[in-house]
Amino acid sequence: MSEPIRQEDKIFCNKCKIKLTLGKVTLSYLGSSFPVELYKCAKCGLVYIPEELAKGKMQQVEESLEDK
Repeated sequence: MSEPIRQEDKIFCNKCKIKLTLGKVTLSYLGSSFPVELYKCAKCGLVYIPEELAKGKMQQVEESLEDK
């Protein structure tokens, strides 16, 4: 029995054609910065933000910052 393919095993940089690796990145919004670990391209620095993160936690952070 083979192991299922994880979603992150299939994420490649469209520009560089290499597999993205997990690493520390800093997200910024309205003057605030947030250190997080996301998949990124080791060559060009492209960062992959999964849809569930963008529509979930990041949207909550944006709304709380905009209310201030």
